[in-house]
Amino acid sequence: MPDDPSATIKKARKPGKAGRKLKAAKSPERGHTAPVEIPASHPASRPNPHTFAAYGVDLMQRQILFFDTLRQRANMMLAHERNGMPPVLKFKYELVADAAAFEPASNYQLLKILEIGDICLDDCLDPQKPPVIIIDPRAGHGPGIGGFKTDSEVGIALHEGYPVYFVVFTPDPLPGQTLADVMASLRQFVEIVRKRHDGRAPVLYGNCQGGWAAALLAADCEGLAGPVVMNGSPLAYWAGEPGTNPMRLAAGFLGGAWLNHLLSDLGNGRFDGAWLVQNFENLKPEGAIFRKYADLFESVDTSAERFLDFERWWGGYYRLSREEILAIVENLFIGNRLEQGLVKLGPHCEIDLKRIRNPLVIFASYGDNITPPHQALGWIPAVYKTTEELVAADQRIVYLINQHAGHLGIFVSASVARLEHRAILERLSEVEALEPGLYEMRIDNPTGDPDCGHDQYTVRFEPRRVEDLVFNTQPDAFERVGRLSSRLEAAYATFASPWVRAWSNPVTAEVLKWSHPMRVTRYMFSERFNPAMAMAAAFAPMVRAHRKQPGEENRFRKAETTSVDWVETGLTRMRESRDAAAEQAFSWLYDWPSLRGSSDGEAGKR
Repeated sequence: MPDDPSATIKKARKPGKAGRKLKAAKSPERGHTAPVEIPASHPASRPNPHTFAAYGVDLMQRQILFFDTLRQRANMMLAHERNGMPPVLKFKYELVADAAAFEPASNYQLLKILEIGDICLDDCLDPQKPPVIIIDPRAGHGPGIGGFKTDSEVGIALHEGYPVYFVVFTPDPLPGQTLADVMASLRQFVEIVRKRHDGRAPVLYGNCQGGWAAALLAADCEGLAGPVVMNGSPLAYWAGEPGTNPMRLAAGFLGGAWLNHLLSDLGNGRFDGAWLVQNFENLKPEGAIFRKYADLFESVDTSAERFLDFERWWGGYYRLSREEILAIVENLFIGNRLEQGLVKLGPHCEIDLKRIRNPLVIFASYGDNITPPHQALGWIPAVYKTTEELVAADQRIVYLINQHAGHLGIFVSASVARLEHRAILERLSEVEALEPGLYEMRIDNPTGDPDCGHDQYTVRFEPRRVEDLVFNTQPDAFERVGRLSSRLEAAYATFASPWVRAWSNPVTAEVLKWSHPMRVTRYMFSERFNPAMAMAAAFAPMVRAHRKQPGEENRFRKAETTSVDWVETGLTRMRESRDAAAEQAFSWLYDWPSLRGSSDGEAGKR
């Protein structure tokens, strides 16, 4: 290497050689910039072999750690299954009531939260505040998402001084358990909590399916509970944004409820929740199927623990009875009977949302592609045609919209819990004191810090009109889907279901359960099923002890990150095309003018 840098520049000035690069250098004689050629053989023009070697070592180490993390997940799921799949709550609790002993009985249980870590709550709670009952969703997963983290709905409610109770359920329903049985259990839970707190009406805090369960309970038990908070809860399933919420179209392509009936019969009277979880993953595959694992692979050193913690809940598949899943699908998802007041839970119990007198708080997000604001709020103008009708019913409805949080983010995100859920819980007394009507809850100058003073942010309730809640719906199309579902379900129940039930038994049900793709794709990474994974278990400790990561500026690592982004973008485009095609096909199949409408139109022309 010469001492004079200009010597290298002079040797490089031989034009016409292939593979040379031009570099700008200042001419010492004239002081201007002139092109300078650097040969391809110069060290600055080719990759540093040490850079590639560092990336290669990092790549192999991450592969071992990645597969070892998948191995740990499989073993964790198997251990969770052996232990009876208890709730994944972050808090200590005690069992207050088991609905298996009720009449009618169900597989639901009522827990009371006792401690946060080693901190007892008896001296921290405000005796003047009503108890809060959190109802977790029963939509394929197990309970615990509302108390999954310290900064969660449970944690914020405890931070605000509320006594907290949590409704959970066991992995399997009782034989023949119905939706009416579940609602009867929830009703008794509310009565138990009310008696334990000197008759104070508890606050019902429902997540997703737990939200519409709370709405059913409030409509059936007028005056039994206090305010009802519904987080990401679909009460108007037909509503949605075309191309953005394709799940509402599924029944039109699957033929309605008969498929759920078939799967329940094959499961010996139980519907496997793994099918619902699979639907959630297929809804946005670029995230749930690709990006989740790509992020784990790229940052396995820091993401493995968080990945495993979440998979404890995501990979716990619970089951519903045949009677429950059919009632849910036929009344809410296909028939959309809830907002029409046509849901019957027994011979003498009709659910009418107009009977709800409890103040309602509805929390939804535009980033939620499972329960968008359309489905969370669309039932309001269907039940109350005008604002005056809502006021005349002496009802108060407050809604709060997040712009970005996904469906799970509404329940899981710590930032959402520290902001929106804290604001909701702190302002419940103000909600109850509002004049009847519709309001939007707005939060100004939020800090997201649960320990900040109340004067550091403000909450206001802006009056809104029911007439302004206009959401896209296709009522004629979905009514056709409902009629088709009823016919196919009747045909299956009459001609095929008896044969399927005759051949189904506990053994065949267990075989189908363990062969489900959602389980196979996870359990296959356990060394109990795949002996090759023992190598990952053996090498992982050595890799962690001698872990070598490349620098942040490593060009090969950057290229990997770019490639992952490209793949995700490609999958997103494919998913968007799929959803757009589904919308178009659904319109072709079901959204055409009715014969009555066509006849009336022709008569008008005449």
